[in-house]
Amino acid sequence: MNRMPQAPASDVSDDRSADLPPIDAFACEADRIRAAYAKRTARSVYSMFEPAQLLASQERERKLLALLASCGLAFTLETARILEIGCGSGFWLREFVRWGARPENTFGIDLLPERLADAKRLCPSGISLYCQSAVDLHDLPGSFDLVLQSTVFTSILQAEMKQQIASEMLRVLSPDGLIVWYDFCVSNPANSDVRGIKKREIDELFPGCSICLEKLTLAPPLGRPLARASRTLYCVASTIKLLCTHYLGIIRKV
Repeated sequence: MNRMPQAPASDVSDDRSADLPPIDAFACEADRIRAAYAKRTARSVYSMFEPAQLLASQERERKLLALLASCGLAFTLETARILEIGCGSGFWLREFVRWGARPENTFGIDLLPERLADAKRLCPSGISLYCQSAVDLHDLPGSFDLVLQSTVFTSILQAEMKQQIASEMLRVLSPDGLIVWYDFCVSNPANSDVRGIKKREIDELFPGCSICLEKLTLAPPLGRPLARASRTLYCVASTIKLLCTHYLGIIRKV
């Protein structure tokens, strides 16, 4: 069974800036995020038996694997050290292991202990899991070749917290490493707990970085009925970028 390890001191240099807010300043936002997730219930639309969810997942996998291959990770994923911010039940961690990553080189953190409990139950035992916020990653061991975030930043409404997490992601990233970004670029008017992030804001979060983004994932209210009616209709509509709601991309230090 997985455990939440007590990590050795990080060998990443400690360059915390004195003008950053203290970690305690983010406690209220972290509590708000926990409360927002506590209100959510398991929904069948997130099941792979839901046609739109399956097609969106397959599209995302194809695009991401092509991106990683173009960055030279096709043959080095086995030795890459990988960290996921907001790993939830570990879906992405398991995907990377399926694609060739070693569990012992794979790490995940999440705010919610119940989500980490699911990850511990579902993930290979070698994966290291931590129940903590991403505003301070100094407890994690070493640097990482790949840092992933998937629909985390849109759940954070406090600008300072988003900037602090982005800074931490860059700090623990190895010089030639990659940040994988997948998140909403539009807001959901029915959900005030999330806010879409446009490319300009991503540029501001990661200043001086090379950022390559692509819109994908057909808007769910449109995608669900289309996928149930016809796979072909869904796939055609998903090529229309105006109808897509997410950015998938790679962020690199320059």
